Amino acid sequence: MSTRRCILFALVALGTSLAPNLHAQEAWPKRPVRMVIASPGGSGPDVLLRVMTERVSQALKQPVVVDNRPGANGHLATIEVAKAPADGYTVLFASAAGTVVNQALQPDLALNVLAKFTPVAQIGAGGIHLVTSPDFPATNLQEFIAYVKANPGKLNYASWGVGSTGHLVMESLKNQYKLDVRHVPYKSVPQIYQDMGGGIIKVAFVDATSSLPLIKNGKLKALGNTGTARGPALPELATFTEQGVKFAADGWYGVFVPKGTPDAVVSRLHREFLKVMMDPAMKERLLQFNMAHPPLKSPEEFGKTVAADLLLWQSIVKTNGIRIE
Repeated sequence: MSTRRCILFALVALGTSLAPNLHAQEAWPKRPVRMVIASPGGSGPDVLLRVMTERVSQALKQPVVVDNRPGANGHLATIEVAKAPADGYTVLFASAAGTVVNQALQPDLALNVLAKFTPVAQIGAGGIHLVTSPDFPATNLQEFIAYVKANPGKLNYASWGVGSTGHLVMESLKNQYKLDVRHVPYKSVPQIYQDMGGGIIKVAFVDATSSLPLIKNGKLKALGNTGTARGPALPELATFTEQGVKFAADGWYGVFVPKGTPDAVVSRLHREFLKVMMDPAMKERLLQFNMAHPPLKSPEEFGKTVAADLLLWQSIVKTNGIRIE
């Protein structure tokens, strides 16, 4: 057999062997896709995800089914997806708190995010709010720091639990400015609002969505936003960085798949979620959550964001000796 005919037969054989794999990738998805989320049904993240999956389902021509797996600070959901086959039919929708913050706090328990998952798409970005009661004698972050320094050991602050982002941010401030202020962990943000309304506690870190109506109607006073940009629904509230305080970190939601998922599937999922993100109606929805609409990132760029945020939270946890008992 001539060399030319040998090469021809080899190419035909190679094409035949590759055809099933190429066809399988092109045909994805052949059945419903499951989106696992750590938040309970009816919560803000759940509502946001369902708006997106409705449109992604139409594009994929297959149902995208939301599977709520709350519990263990997001650990149950991440474990569920990490153990799933890397075939694109089980996808994780998770927050920064449920991934990188959780890993920083519990390195022995939480999953290594970048080792177990491939980042697909970042959804939104935003900080949290430092708020006080209306009668608190400070109107901005620098005045707050000055007041705490002048009154060491006299002030308590609330967050929605030990290891919450609010707790970590205040511990970072305490370390930077040598502040003496005590942490009072609550089980939920609504409980914080109730006690602030009753005068039981004067200062708290709360999320940037549920606090909006209370700030706008004067029941709470907002001193600063921890994000890298001002919240679009409250643009008059300056960030910590703008007020001269060295802290800037965004919370975000992200789409992840198990490590090893075919590149073609990652690209398709990324493309469909980006289409949803570019829709004006979706931008309006993020505005309702007081989340910025950051520049759209590739999976690789989102992966760099995840890695950088993990280093930030690990540094805060280590520097301040924060432990989850």
